[in-house]
Order: sequence, then C-alpha cells, then structure tokens
Amino acid sequence: MNLRPIAGDGEFYGPSMDDFFPETLFQVFGIIDVNRIHLIQFLSVIAVVLILWLGTRRMTVVPGRFQSLVEMGLGFVRGGIAHDLLGRKDGDRFLPILTTMFFMILFMNITGIIPFLNMPGTAIIAVPLTLAIISYVTFIYAGMKKSPLGFWKNSLFPAGVPWPVYIIVTPLEFISTFIIRPITLTLRLMMNLVVGHMILVLCFAATQFFFFTAGGGWALLGVGTLAFGGAFTIFEILVVVLQAYVFTVLTAIYIQLAVAEEH
Repeated sequence: MNLRPIAGDGEFYGPSMDDFFPETLFQVFGIIDVNRIHLIQFLSVIAVVLILWLGTRRMTVVPGRFQSLVEMGLGFVRGGIAHDLLGRKDGDRFLPILTTMFFMILFMNITGIIPFLNMPGTAIIAVPLTLAIISYVTFIYAGMKKSPLGFWKNSLFPAGVPWPVYIIVTPLEFISTFIIRPITLTLRLMMNLVVGHMILVLCFAATQFFFFTAGGGWALLGVGTLAFGGAFTIFEILVVVLQAYVFTVLTAIYIQLAVAEEH
C-alpha cells in the first residue's frame, strides 16, 4: 500500500493509479523488469503451492487441523463447483484447472489486505487476462473435444430460432461468446480488486493525515476513517473469496455449455 498523504505543503494526497505501476526493483536476464507487484505475485504462487503440498503430501485417515482445512478447500471446489456444475465425469476431467484457478485467484486476491503487501496480484491486467484466456481456451477445447460440429452449431446457432433470424442472432452470439466473454472475465476480476485497493488506501491514508498532520479536532474524522477502513477490510475479505468463486464458477459454466448436447 502506498500511503502518501503528507507532502511538504501539508496537503492530503490520496491514492492514484500510479500504485499499480511501481518502479522496477531489478531486472531478470537484463530485459525482464520486476517490480513490487511481481514479487507479490511470486509470493502468492509460492504460498499456494507450499500450502497445498504440505496439506496433501502425508494425508492420514484421521486428518489434523491443517490437513482438514486443505481438504475442505479442495472438497469445496470439487463438490461445490466441479461436480455440481459438470457432473462427476466431466467434473473430474476439469478439476485440476478449476482448482488451480480458484486457489491462484484466492491467494493473489488476499494479498490486498495483508499488511506490508497491501496489493492484490490480480489488480494488474496481466493475471486476470491470462486466466481469462485459459478459461476461454478450455471452453473451446472442451467443446471441440466433445463434438466440433455440435460445439459451433450450439454456440452460433441456438435452437428454436427461425432460420432468417440467424442473420442477426449468429453475429451477436459470436461477439457475446467469443469476444465479450473473455473481456468481461478479465475486467470483472481486475476492477473489483482495483477499486477495493483504492478505497482501502484512501481510508488509511486519510486516517494517517487526520491523526498526524491535521491534528486537533480533525482526529475525530480520523477515528471515522479508521473505523470505515476496518469495516471495508472485512468486506474486502468477502470480495476476495467471492471473486475467486465467481471466476471459477463461470469457467465451469462455460465448460458445461460447451459439452452440453444442446443449449
């Protein structure tokens, strides 16, 4: 989190989009710039791999608390998303990618409220766009694997529409399914975390300003902004989990539509 409410002139300066374009810390191979957000993303990936590995490497019949927690998360994705939307057969087929998406998004989102990190790894477009492309490619792969002709027919020529109307419906279906869908997946995930970050920075930067710069009676406003920041942090936890769930569920729904006989 970039708290910079105090300048030499004593003015308050809130958060800006510059937070999402931090300075380069170092370069890899002399050509790849690595900044603070990249490090947060690396830490998120390391954390999710480490937790899932430690939680499943020595599984026992009577699990301990840590194993139970990991099993609960894995079981939630398997039973609550994959099997519920795709059935057991297709659910197990696509379970690895759905599980990876859910936990990757969850861990990259949660860094937005962790002290000293305070930036979600999904708040810059590279990660949401990559995940949306993976979801998009998986959707097409599932449909083509099931039935190439049926996939394109169901996607572009929905049943029950009079043939002349396809002149209008088919281009709209193409735009909606193959262009708008990955764009909305990307923007939905990214913008929710961008807005959350900006609000949290604004609340806590204002708190710092009212307490340590304005002083006096303004400190009462600092109490208000601090309380609001705390309440919004709790709300942001819900958003963090919800966005991981929504993205994974939408991916499963798209796969389900791709493998359906008719939709």
